Amino acid sequence: MEFKKIMPGTGGNRYVPYGERKGNESIVYFTRDLSEEGLKKIYQRVSENLTGKVGIKLHTGEKNGPNIIPRPWVKGLVGDLLPGASIIETNTYYEGDRYTTEQHRETLEVNGWTFCPVDIMDEDGTVMLPVKDGKWFTEMSMGKNILNYDSLLALTHFKGHVKGGFGGSNKNIGIGCADGRIGKAMIHTTPGSDDLWDISDEEFMERMTESTKAVIDYFGKKTAYVNVMRNMSVSCDCEGCEALPVVTPNIGITASVDIVAVDQASMDLVYALDEKDHADLVERIQSRHGHRQLSYMKELGMGNNRYILIDIDNGDARITLKDAVKDVVPFEG
Repeated sequence: MEFKKIMPGTGGNRYVPYGERKGNESIVYFTRDLSEEGLKKIYQRVSENLTGKVGIKLHTGEKNGPNIIPRPWVKGLVGDLLPGASIIETNTYYEGDRYTTEQHRETLEVNGWTFCPVDIMDEDGTVMLPVKDGKWFTEMSMGKNILNYDSLLALTHFKGHVKGGFGGSNKNIGIGCADGRIGKAMIHTTPGSDDLWDISDEEFMERMTESTKAVIDYFGKKTAYVNVMRNMSVSCDCEGCEALPVVTPNIGITASVDIVAVDQASMDLVYALDEKDHADLVERIQSRHGHRQLSYMKELGMGNNRYILIDIDNGDARITLKDAVKDVVPFEG
């Protein structure tokens, strides 16, 4: 396995305005309807290529986590539109409610993820998937059971993250499919260290992104990405009940078959909020150099950071970011 060092200064602490971006545009769908029906409606816009056995990569959360995607929404989506699908997860690298498979199963029960199979993919071992054109890795260790799926739906709670700055589809897949002992250690630590915090911000973003690339290259076009922009604490759902209070307004749901476009559009919607409404989340993203997730995905050819935003609430009209967020209501807890 080959490791290389990176020159500093890739600019992950800087938001890149749309006018400075280059390349093609992808389609990103948007709805303000934060409900089971809204989720099902937007899912159908990106589901065409999801055939065979579908794995739903969902962050199921620590015990009683307050901000995870509501269980009834996912139950309705699976029951009506994804019969036979499984939620897919892996154990955590840190000790907590999901560190071992036994603990993880107990947490799933507490949080109500009992209406469909939940596959803890590293329960039965690991598998190496190739990383094409990576600077840090040539392969990444994943939960072995990822090989049992034909298609991947990343159903992501978009929010902040203590290490990544933000958690979108990229983080959900890159961290969430890497197994809990080998893969997550490869992402979180530099060679020769066992300290998960002993890594520079932008190196972490790049390692995580290369893990994601291994997964989406494996599934090819049989992927789709849905970001639920609700209860967006600056904390990840991995912090459970210890997450910092939510102060960012709920925005809606974005979806695309382009992972770069869906995470970039979600980011842009946050930045389109009034400064007072996005200040905490923006500070978390920029202080952790979270924008490097987006720029590195683009460099690796994983998608486009330019897109057309389609408002499915209003006849599939093209919509501006400002119009998308103009009626948001400040979060009141």
